[in-house]
Amino acid sequence: MTTTAETIHPPGTPSGRTAADAFARAARLEALLGDPYDPANPHGLRALFAADARRVPPAETESLLAGTGLGAEFVPAVHGGRLTRADLLVRALRPVFRRDVALGFGYGITSLFAAGAVWAAGDARQRQDVADLLLRGGRATILHHELAHANAILRHEFSARATARGYRLDGRKDVIINAARADLQVVYARTGTARGPRSHSVFLLDPRCAPPGSVRHLPRVELPGMRGALFSGLEFTGAPVPAGALVGGTGDGVGLALRVFQVNRSVICGLVTAAAGTVLDAAVRSAAGGRGATVTGRRRAPLAGVFADLLAADAMSMVVLRALSLLPDRAHLFAAAVKYVVPDLLREGLQELATVLGARGFDHAGPEHGALDKLVRDLPVAGLGHAGSASCQAVLVPQLRGLAERSWFAEDEPPSGLFRADGELPDLDYRLLGIAGGGDFMAASLVGSAARLAGARGAPGARGALAGLAEAFVTELRALREQCRRLPASGTALAGPAALVLADRYTGVVAAAAVLGVWEGQDGTDPFLAGPAWAVLALSRLAGRIGVPVPTLPAGVQEEVLGELLRRQRAGLGYDLDAVAHTP
Repeated sequence: MTTTAETIHPPGTPSGRTAADAFARAARLEALLGDPYDPANPHGLRALFAADARRVPPAETESLLAGTGLGAEFVPAVHGGRLTRADLLVRALRPVFRRDVALGFGYGITSLFAAGAVWAAGDARQRQDVADLLLRGGRATILHHELAHANAILRHEFSARATARGYRLDGRKDVIINAARADLQVVYARTGTARGPRSHSVFLLDPRCAPPGSVRHLPRVELPGMRGALFSGLEFTGAPVPAGALVGGTGDGVGLALRVFQVNRSVICGLVTAAAGTVLDAAVRSAAGGRGATVTGRRRAPLAGVFADLLAADAMSMVVLRALSLLPDRAHLFAAAVKYVVPDLLREGLQELATVLGARGFDHAGPEHGALDKLVRDLPVAGLGHAGSASCQAVLVPQLRGLAERSWFAEDEPPSGLFRADGELPDLDYRLLGIAGGGDFMAASLVGSAARLAGARGAPGARGALAGLAEAFVTELRALREQCRRLPASGTALAGPAALVLADRYTGVVAAAAVLGVWEGQDGTDPFLAGPAWAVLALSRLAGRIGVPVPTLPAGVQEEVLGELLRRQRAGLGYDLDAVAHTP
């Protein structure tokens, strides 16, 4: 079968404005990629594990993705692509990340991360040129500026000096994804000598136009994770950059990064949660001895608990992805909170699944196992390690005092459509994304949820437990309000351990608000999600992580969550909120 862009998106179908269209694109991609557990499938887990072991990209699968016109997912619909909303983008791309995070980055999502600055501030010509490049299958890569607590990808930076004809670019970075095979380089370069919000600018570079001797390609770098992606470096020495390559204005780079990062952070969390679902699937197969069996003994608690964590992570991710469209001026705080919490949930979940899988979790010989070992290695390289957490703390901590003084218990709740997966939303517009202020709509949502559940407080069963947990998180928010009011307005104390503990606790409260909001937003179509059991287990685990008192789980909660987990595994359904088919 010849795979073309029409295969994944036939002529005459919608451009991507509805959840049904995103699910349809994902289903077609699932069918093209085939059964991940078929050892003879060239796009299955065994083949992808083998490519990772050889430290090469899975060429046949990359070729398949190229034939589907995947680049259109990263181009706004107004420019001929399929990008309308961030939550629909994640739904469409999950089949790729469910199989291999490195594949998703090496062929795909990196281009969106690079192009985001153009969608936010590019002129008409730049926007259309980048759109045309991605639509015809080209790749873009991003050359980040250096950040505090930088990992290898974020270390070192470039500088651009103004000349009569434009700029001269100098500097070196040793670790850039797709540096050697990108058709477009989006460079965040220092253009100001002083530190501050106007220190950097963004430039678009065509690698084919570099004069001889101005650019040196550095050797490939072997990282512990994402070994199938290609990382290498670039060194610029007086490379000429035309004035028309500047995106936005001189000094706009930091502001553009803050806009783009909130999309990138949220998208990563939504996609990598799908990859964690593959590890959970392997653990269920191992514990149940295949499909159709049950799970007994000590494996029941970790399997049910990790499943609840994945639902909580997906709730956070999908709410912030929708907020980028619905509340773009206020989503930045929640985007940082999601990127702070979700990686921790996934890392801790993988540790629990390791106790179920044992040595099998590191066995790459068959397609059923090995995903654990690979994802543990891939997560930090995908930006879900210490550097990612530190950058989110830098966003969150300085805002806590202002939120405590002006927002918590004083703000109105967000629109209910924020939590309904089937609701219509405006298209994502990078230009509308705010980078400061805007209050805290998630804290307001938590307070509202707890008030609506107040009548069930003290009642027996899961609903009473859910009401009690909601009120416990509201009590935690009240305590945070008093403590955060005492934070200094600025200074080194904001980087100290006490402030970071407050950020930990606050993000746990935000996660609880997302779970409660998504649970309240159910329309009853899915009886399991409409029931309180999963939310009770998820909130109990979130509470335990930040020191909120956790009551004893009501009888039957863990059993109901585990039963749903086994039902989905037998039916080949995903372990996220959508529960769509992902295996034959």
